[in-house]
Amino acid sequence: MNQKNALGLNSCFLDLKDPIELFKIWMEEAKTAELNDPNALALATADINAKPSVRMVLLKDFSKSGFIFYTNLESQKSNELKENPKASMCFHWKSLLRQVRVNGILTKVNEDLADEYYNSRSYDSRIGAWASKQSRALKNRKDLILSIEEYKKKYNKKDDVPRPKHWSGWNLLPSNIEFWLDGESRIHERLKYNKDEKGNWNKILLNP
Repeated sequence: MNQKNALGLNSCFLDLKDPIELFKIWMEEAKTAELNDPNALALATADINAKPSVRMVLLKDFSKSGFIFYTNLESQKSNELKENPKASMCFHWKSLLRQVRVNGILTKVNEDLADEYYNSRSYDSRIGAWASKQSRALKNRKDLILSIEEYKKKYNKKDDVPRPKHWSGWNLLPSNIEFWLDGESRIHERLKYNKDEKGNWNKILLNP
């Protein structure tokens, strides 16, 4: 591997103080390398009894303020986040042999931001947010199709579908971010950024 990083890591880690800047670069590279959904991530949550669950969601925005995804606020993941706002995200870009883990606290996005993203979605996706009672038992697939048709009749103007109050976004404010690169003989390269009490990022190397 091309060893140019100041810490002895592959040059793809760069020498950046801010992990969000490094994540932005890695994400842009993933967009050109991954065939499907480079913004896909595994979201791990746990309920009030520390019972864990994990699922794939799509990252819709990120900045120094956090990592955002959108969902039904009555879904299992949302109900768990209401009880326990601590969660973890894991991005795995197989084509690049890279992985990023992000841990932190989640809070709901503001109403204006939720409205803005919701209105950018396709008509069918906006209708789906109304029709699907996410994570709840469904007796028959036909019931869901009928629900979709009913909401299409109710909101038949494609540019006028209001956002359901039970649909919004979650923002993960990271406390630490780890960047991982596959290495020969499982001697992987790992760089972790930890945020201190003053909000500054400090980076350390981890053993594989």
